[in-house]
Amino acid sequence: MRDTIFTRNRSVPVFIAILTLLAIAVTILSEAYGTGALSVSFTKVLGMTLCLCLAALAMDLVWGYCGILSLGHFAFFGLGGYMIGMWLMTARTEVVIRANLASSPIPPTEAEISQATALQIFSVVGAEDWPWMWAVSDSLVLSLLLVVLVPGLLALVFGWLAFRSRVTGVYLSILTQAMTLALSLYLFQNDTGLRGNNGLSGLQNIPGAEGVGQDRISIWFFWASALALGLCYVGAAWLVSGKFGNIVRGIRDDELRVRFLGYPVEVYKLVVFTLTAMICGVAGALYYPQAGIINPDEIAPIASIYLAVWVAIGGRGRLYGAVIGAAVVSLLSTYFTGGRAPDLNLGFYRVEWIDWWPVLLGLGFVLVTLFAPKGLAGLVDYLVRKERT
Repeated sequence: MRDTIFTRNRSVPVFIAILTLLAIAVTILSEAYGTGALSVSFTKVLGMTLCLCLAALAMDLVWGYCGILSLGHFAFFGLGGYMIGMWLMTARTEVVIRANLASSPIPPTEAEISQATALQIFSVVGAEDWPWMWAVSDSLVLSLLLVVLVPGLLALVFGWLAFRSRVTGVYLSILTQAMTLALSLYLFQNDTGLRGNNGLSGLQNIPGAEGVGQDRISIWFFWASALALGLCYVGAAWLVSGKFGNIVRGIRDDELRVRFLGYPVEVYKLVVFTLTAMICGVAGALYYPQAGIINPDEIAPIASIYLAVWVAIGGRGRLYGAVIGAAVVSLLSTYFTGGRAPDLNLGFYRVEWIDWWPVLLGLGFVLVTLFAPKGLAGLVDYLVRKERT
């Protein structure tokens, strides 16, 4: 039998089959192309959940396989959102400006339209001119390139400085968290050019699709998110199923021995760190147009900690475990914090799940760590072994 990724990693065909069935089911039940059983808002929730699964997949590669506990990968997720968000705001605002000036007795020049667009976007922070970082925000192609290049470049520089100094363990985790905190605090400032605490809003309005309803746009983004997750899962499975994956797992288990064998440990770690940052950038670029807004709070260090918790609950070192963990926690979070879960009246105290959800999440993490170190994926492994026997 020919050796392929489907034979080397048995989870790939199963995962792709489940993802395909999910995409078909959501399409059939959607308001745009199906029965309407799924609301537009819930379709967006499912699409955003797939994006979070993609970020968890990247986190599993860098932590579960390479042993680097990064508490900063959600910063790359947010950067991807900001890169595409700048194009969305620029293009959408320009459409509005052109429509408003179309009835002017004297047709406006392109310079006047550009100035009016900048004023509309940045007046909220008291600015009128285009910041330097918006130089290519009028180009979709260049913006899409920045979605992967900016997170990748930041990860490359940070990783090169950290790994060449042989910073490992908890010290590296603290450094990644410090990087995330510094970036978040920087973005909170109004003079950064990214609208400070206001962030970028109205991202759900896709330029060129003004006549298209959110019902169709939501399912389009769901398809795109499913496609990105499927492709990255296959790519990640291919990466960890060969020699590269064996070396990376060796670095995780015994870095010193791998170094003595002559492998360039820093290079392997840098490749994984940079590649996963780029994957997170893609996930963020798909997530925030569905969320509709991005602000510096999204890049706060707690978000990266949540990402690690998802992977731990799902089962690190197993690609499907990371996806399961992110999906389960994300959907439960939507249920408990979105007002869907009824409050529990104990007589002497009223449990409001919106406030108690972080407690439940923390408790779940502790219980999984103590009693199920393989996470939810360990249950899947058990069921598969039991079926075979």
